[in-house]
Amino acid sequence: MNVQLTGLSDTVELRGGVHIPRLGLGVFRAAAGGETRAAVTAALAAGYRHIDTARVYGNEADVGAGLRASGLDREQVFVTTKLWNDDHGYRRTLDAFEASRRRLGLDYVDLYLVHWPVPGLRLDTWRAMEHLLESGRVRAIGVSNYMTRHLDELLANAEQPPAVNQIELSPYNYRSRRDVVDLCRSAGIAVEAYSPLTKGSKLTDPPLVHVADSHGVSTAQVLIRWGLQKGLVELPKSTRPQRIAANADVYGFDLTAEEMVTLDSLDEGLVTGWDPTHAP
Repeated sequence: MNVQLTGLSDTVELRGGVHIPRLGLGVFRAAAGGETRAAVTAALAAGYRHIDTARVYGNEADVGAGLRASGLDREQVFVTTKLWNDDHGYRRTLDAFEASRRRLGLDYVDLYLVHWPVPGLRLDTWRAMEHLLESGRVRAIGVSNYMTRHLDELLANAEQPPAVNQIELSPYNYRSRRDVVDLCRSAGIAVEAYSPLTKGSKLTDPPLVHVADSHGVSTAQVLIRWGLQKGLVELPKSTRPQRIAANADVYGFDLTAEEMVTLDSLDEGLVTGWDPTHAP
């Protein structure tokens, strides 16, 4: 894959012509209130134009506040939020979206994702997602934590296929999840990587450190750069302004083909959070 990376203005075109920035700030476990607002403000000041939140994170209102405090026009920032598990079903999905939109303080949401493949209700839920898309209240719809069987079911029944699948991806599980990535790409579904920094669990892994040292960068920057060169949308999380800025400073070096192979070889099926592998 030949991926051209030119900076924070890089985007991927989703279904319907919507463009999503290739690098975004994730706010999972960023505390509600000042911490999330400050992280969003710092990210937008550093050049990020993509913020990823969710109802279950409890910080949608603070994401909206950070966006307004930035002084940027609404159209300049791509905002994602997600439907939580106990809000599935047609009517409940519509109501949950409206509640999220109000908490964010936005007229529309750029991307709305089904957070988890809840059994029994997910097809009714998807009909509601399609309605939200058709109504113009969201610009794109997608899923999160969907494995191949969940995607196969959805693609066989959807009128509007998902634009995005957001899953945990890093060199430490990429090969294990290659079937999902390949299915997404063949179906025109963009792949977003959450927890690309392994929640810090592998940042001192010697092979990763060796690659980072050869470029004079941090291991976090190598992990983000690896995902960008794989063609993924990367969603590193931090609440510290210096790290937020450093995580965006990944366009001054290229990983060689040999280094990419080395990083790919680190796969150990790592899952640092939710594991949807056995979700029915």
